Amino acid sequence: MPKGYVIGRATVTNPEAWGQYAAKASEAIKKYGGNPIVRGGKHEIVEGEGVARNVVIEFASFEAARAYAHSPEYAAAKKLRQGAGTLDFVIVEGAS
Repeated sequence: MPKGYVIGRATVTNPEAWGQYAAKASEAIKKYGGNPIVRGGKHEIVEGEGVARNVVIEFASFEAARAYAHSPEYAAAKKLRQGAGTLDFVIVEGAS
């Protein structure tokens, strides 16, 4: 079964509030078996538009990634992010 991935691309405008969101989201990631494999760090925009913060979280399956993204725990984290920046957030099935 292919793994599932949550991919986030963010622009942070309020680092303090974003930090609260990230801490709460990290709790939910653990609960749903996620493993952050990219979380910010050095980056280079080679083509197109890029953002400063990129995140990739690996889950055992697409369904597990979806369960995290639609969980009440993540919903609580999202509330902390309001007004702290923008986020593109997708769930992708890994290559089999």
